[in-house]
Amino acid sequence: MARATGQTFFDKVWEEHVIAELGDGVSLLQVDRLLMHDITGGVMMRELTAAGRGADSPRQVFGIIDHAVDTSPQIRPRTGWMPIATQMIDEARRATRQLGIHLIDTDDARQGITHVVAPETGIALPGLTIVCGDSHTCTLGGIGALGWGIGTSEGTHVLATQTLAEMRPKTMRVNFLGRLPAHAGAKDMALRLIGRIGAAAGTGSAVEFAGPAVRALPVEARMTLCNMTVEFSAKYGFIAPDDLVFDYLHGREFAPIGSEWDRAVAHWRNLGSDADARFDTEVDIDVSDLEPQITWGTSPQHVAPIDGRVPSPGDIADPVERALAERALAYQRLQPGTRLQDIPIDAAYIGTCTNARLSDLRTAAAFLSGRKVADGVLAICVPGSSAIKRDAEAEGLHRVFIEAGFEWHEAGCGMCGSGRGRFEDIRVVSTSNRNFENRQGPRTRTHLASPLTVAASAVTGRLTDVRRLLHGNG
Repeated sequence: MARATGQTFFDKVWEEHVIAELGDGVSLLQVDRLLMHDITGGVMMRELTAAGRGADSPRQVFGIIDHAVDTSPQIRPRTGWMPIATQMIDEARRATRQLGIHLIDTDDARQGITHVVAPETGIALPGLTIVCGDSHTCTLGGIGALGWGIGTSEGTHVLATQTLAEMRPKTMRVNFLGRLPAHAGAKDMALRLIGRIGAAAGTGSAVEFAGPAVRALPVEARMTLCNMTVEFSAKYGFIAPDDLVFDYLHGREFAPIGSEWDRAVAHWRNLGSDADARFDTEVDIDVSDLEPQITWGTSPQHVAPIDGRVPSPGDIADPVERALAERALAYQRLQPGTRLQDIPIDAAYIGTCTNARLSDLRTAAAFLSGRKVADGVLAICVPGSSAIKRDAEAEGLHRVFIEAGFEWHEAGCGMCGSGRGRFEDIRVVSTSNRNFENRQGPRTRTHLASPLTVAASAVTGRLTDVRRLLHGNG
């Protein structure tokens, strides 16, 4: 029987991977890739060996050292940022050797953040199902993969069977309309979306990003957009692949070659949502006049244009949201009505799986050239991978950062999650994806922003609208 309507990208990829329907909307899926970083991967492998099992498909599993490694400049050999972190790295090394799993270690030229390394090596490809013990695996949707985060027990199950039982989600399409202004980027798009629909709006949904503004994004920016999917509580976020993606992936280490590449591209071209496909939810956002976005609170939905003011909780009708805003302002030590650009900062951070790719570093460096970080501001840049670090250095970007007053680090997750002992009771403007209480260190107050906004704020010592500096040659 012919379908009443066409299929979405998600429908096509999901149905290609269904092994069996288990009832109540749950499908047993074939998993194409399991990625294991040093913190969760060691636990998965320990549980597997304790059960007396081996890896079902070790060639489809990749271990990557990123979360626990110290990114301090030029330290060799590279170890964990504290003793327990070194123990996690050592456990991951032993377990991957025991199970015959490919490991990208700290001394590997490909080392870096899992969600950065997977696309740039071709481990992640369009139409693949990819899981990892990290919620930001949705980043891989930027090249048309279906990636999602899992728990350690689920990871152990994938190791043992290369399958996973998943509840089929609803579908959502977010259409970004118009032409993105030069001063705005994918991070601003994501923050604007979350500010509009709320941090819980994607619960239970698989989200396709579409529209002319998305199609105009470079591949690396698409990964930034998809990275933030989980910040509005969706598990999956993706953009159907196109020629930009195919050009990006061609020749990558783990990508198909020769006639297999041609067959793969022919298949990938057919994965896009059909013209008559229907979604459970559709959201339209015009980005033609999008301003740089900055968070003021402790949720990505606590966001405003950079030239705005801290809102008043009293203006929020919903009592739960009002209480959350009041708590956020108390933690952030901010008063309603304060101009965002009057808020001083102690640190500026460029890095993480959200905004640490070469294009991000180029954007920040172009602004920083000839400028200096403000006195008293700790400024740090952590490239997303060793390959990105080498490419940036070949272009001389590292000299721009260093001369401006930034620390230039080795690749890794860096100070995304705990401040690594350096962020404590300070205010930091960051390209990361999370700003909840204590995320970047005890009592540390994080403002999420784009690389351009972070660079501008580092120079002035306060949250800054880069447009004012560019137009005034500041």
